[in-house]
Amino acid sequence: MCGGRGTRLGGETEKPLVEVCGTPMLDRVASALRESRVETVRAVVSPNAPETASRARDIGLATVETPGNGYVEDLRYALDSVGRPVVTVAADVPLVTARHVDDAIAASKRVGGRGGDEDGEDDGFASVTVCVPAALKRRLGASVDTTFDRDGRELAPTGLNVVSESAADTVRVTYDARLAVNVNRPDDAELAEDLCD
Repeated sequence: MCGGRGTRLGGETEKPLVEVCGTPMLDRVASALRESRVETVRAVVSPNAPETASRARDIGLATVETPGNGYVEDLRYALDSVGRPVVTVAADVPLVTARHVDDAIAASKRVGGRGGDEDGEDDGFASVTVCVPAALKRRLGASVDTTFDRDGRELAPTGLNVVSESAADTVRVTYDARLAVNVNRPDDAELAEDLCD
């Protein structure tokens, strides 16, 4: 997912093209996905970020062009275009690794198989939302924009998910600081730089 304007980050550079440790965030996320078990990597782009769409094509990514009406609406549009199961990763999670992606897929497979999709078919995957404790984000100094309560814990989505047709779904909690950083503001970009391998 790389079609947002990135207005909170400031500057003239489109958010997915902001560099972390010398590499655009889009490139870093694409690299992690390519090194993972994911079979096909696509960039979900919008008219809001034309340079990002161009960069995605330059690095060999197929693109899914959305209307640019916001993250949730564009995500739905992309899911309708590519089908499910699918791994989704926001371009503002520059420290995501292939292992993070593979762990989410493995968690999806462990939970999957308990339910069927709308046709009663079992695709073998469950939807997984990878989260971190909101307290971890705050302790690191990362921005905290969205949280929810799960079993008495305040959790924040990381931007890494597996989306399936199955009725089964789960929340996977990680304490990995690299997934606690979504680059939404200048301070987040500095924190990502500090946490780079």
